[in-house]
Amino acid sequence: MNGPAPLLTLNNGVRMPTLGLGVYQSPPDETIPAVTTAIENGYRLIDTAAAYGNEKEVGEGIARSGIGREDIFVITKLWMTDYGYDATLRAFDTSLAKLGLDQLDLYLLHWPAPSAFDTTVASYKAAEKLLADGRVRAIGVCNHTPAHLTDLMARTDVVPAVNQVELHPFFTQPELRAFDVRQGIITQSWSPIGGVNRYGGESPDKVRDPLQEPTITGLAEKYGKSPAQIILRWHVEHDLCAIPKSVKPHRIAENIAIFDFSLTPHEVAAIDALDTGARGGPDPDQVGPDTFS
Repeated sequence: MNGPAPLLTLNNGVRMPTLGLGVYQSPPDETIPAVTTAIENGYRLIDTAAAYGNEKEVGEGIARSGIGREDIFVITKLWMTDYGYDATLRAFDTSLAKLGLDQLDLYLLHWPAPSAFDTTVASYKAAEKLLADGRVRAIGVCNHTPAHLTDLMARTDVVPAVNQVELHPFFTQPELRAFDVRQGIITQSWSPIGGVNRYGGESPDKVRDPLQEPTITGLAEKYGKSPAQIILRWHVEHDLCAIPKSVKPHRIAENIAIFDFSLTPHEVAAIDALDTGARGGPDPDQVGPDTFS
């Protein structure tokens, strides 16, 4: 078993593991064993969302793990069709009930929905109430650009603790990361290994895969690690929180076995240089409540 991941301190003093399990696209019947396997292997952060359709199974996996609730950091997200103040409070109740929890560790708004940003602001104000009432320990957002964050913070009181965004060696978001640091916001990486480039709809022969990149495979050979472990260690070196998704026990175990080595600044810079500036996922400026089926 691997030791637990080191902790990052959020802007309100709450501490969050620097690596966790993501369950995006994990089928419900595979989610319970993935969560229990992750916890057995030292994971103490699980990231889900209302839109993933597996909050109930995440809660079941946590309950079956035998680890105390206070030792597991649980994240879920509000979907855009539930944006608005009262709708957010109802959706939170639904998520908490599905998870089988009395309190959530981090509640995130899933997208900025710029075409309906007033509802985004209203939802964030509802999250502020949930925070004030002690029903959630920290609140934040996903997929917000610096412009979205600036607008949101001008109209609300609590600076987001976390901004969860697409971030991997081919899309490193340096300007966004720097903005988040200046605001005291932790950047959390979804698709941290670049999986979005593989499942984003391109034909396989056109997809550039970070796991095949010579810079990364060379470092994997040097350190006796897998390419995925090199990439996840790169996130750690940047003080990011990565949430790799897997339902395969050997991959889940492999992904957290990254705290027994480190990359040099030169090696981190070499991976930084792989940035293409191109997203694999949706553009947050173009996403709204009707974007996804």
